Amino acid sequence: MEPVFQSEPINISRQRGLNIHNFNIDQSANIDPETVKAFGEEWSKFNSFSDQEIDDIATQHYFDIVELDWIKDKQVLDVGCGTGRWTKYVAKYAAHVDAVDPSKAIEAASSLLACCSNVRLSRTAVDHLPFADSSFDFVFSLGVLHHIPDTQLAMDKCVTKLKPGGYFLVYLYYKFDNKGFLFKTLFLLSDLLRRGLSKLPDAIKNFICDIIAVTIYLPLVFIGNCLKSLGFKDQAKKLPLHFYTDKTFNVIRNDSRDRFGTPLEQRFTMHEIELMMAKTGLTDITFSDNEPYWHAIGRKK
Repeated sequence: MEPVFQSEPINISRQRGLNIHNFNIDQSANIDPETVKAFGEEWSKFNSFSDQEIDDIATQHYFDIVELDWIKDKQVLDVGCGTGRWTKYVAKYAAHVDAVDPSKAIEAASSLLACCSNVRLSRTAVDHLPFADSSFDFVFSLGVLHHIPDTQLAMDKCVTKLKPGGYFLVYLYYKFDNKGFLFKTLFLLSDLLRRGLSKLPDAIKNFICDIIAVTIYLPLVFIGNCLKSLGFKDQAKKLPLHFYTDKTFNVIRNDSRDRFGTPLEQRFTMHEIELMMAKTGLTDITFSDNEPYWHAIGRKK
């Protein structure tokens, strides 16, 4: 049975796939409107992913620390679903998935998830999740909460919807706390570029991000793949953007736009994330050793 809405949507719209339950986002305080708009534009542009792309990335990188068999017959919440890639992945296991997003990306999710009869979509913000507390067995938010002004408060809201004994999976951008001086310097330079690019009109921003994907991402990916093919896997792992050595160009273009087109971005060390998760009441916190850094899972007391 689907978790019950505690408040009624202002309307229900239908795009090319699933119904979208629309709630009043204007009342939400803990969002950055420009960032929400930027993600709406991004996911409107990058709204097509193959099942193979979704499964490969989800299995290798985000859900590597999740016991997927445990999710069977469970109630799941995806906070900040974007196009619904990870919703679609989890829907194969769960009894029911609620997916929420405050941006017009929810329209792209409606199309991508049209084949998923156990998914419900809502356009709402993290500080106004329209569900009763303790409604879900598993809640996840991947690459989202670091784009919200008060990340700790947003995490609190997510965990509040989790049943005691349930699990929360989160991915937050890292502060390069497991990297050296060179990586941190390169990040500072790239962050200056992001701050400028994110303010440009969408068409120009998209064009420049595509150029970055071709001129920066692809050469580093090529070098990394060459090193791996020659048997120098450890050396390849030390290269910037090593994460993309086995990714499609579609994913690379998308992530270039994601990295350089977003106005608000925060980063955290592993220790800071662990403290944030513990503050929400999570225990048994486990961090993945795999990229992207850092993603972790915890269990609610």
